[in-house]
Amino acid sequence: MTGGPAAATDPEQKDAASGQATVELALLLPVMLMLVLAVLQVGLVARDQVLLANAAREAARAAAVDSRAGAALDAALRSGPLDPAELHVDVGPRGRVGSVVRVVVRYRSVTDAPLVGPLVGDVEMEADASMRIEQ
Repeated sequence: MTGGPAAATDPEQKDAASGQATVELALLLPVMLMLVLAVLQVGLVARDQVLLANAAREAARAAAVDSRAGAALDAALRSGPLDPAELHVDVGPRGRVGSVVRVVVRYRSVTDAPLVGPLVGDVEMEADASMRIEQ
């Protein structure tokens, strides 16, 4: 008799099913790993964009209250864990009290997640903020 309940407990069929599961895992594991690493890299770039927006806001605030040339850059560097070598701050012309100063902050987010980072390449991003000059 073939195909009955006894056939489901045949050791050869269990080994074949186990072998099939191993092959499926071997085929899907690299794809799933790349997907997880890609999501991780997107998260890191998104984090850098949020940090950059905060750095622009801090730099604009510093430029609005401090007339020193490096005040905006110092504030942007203190605002968060951005790589100082990749951070560039441009301060617009500073007028009199009550006028608006505009600060543009540029950053190159290094994509260094394993396997995925080199495929994507570094991301150039920019954020700007404006504030009324107080002093």
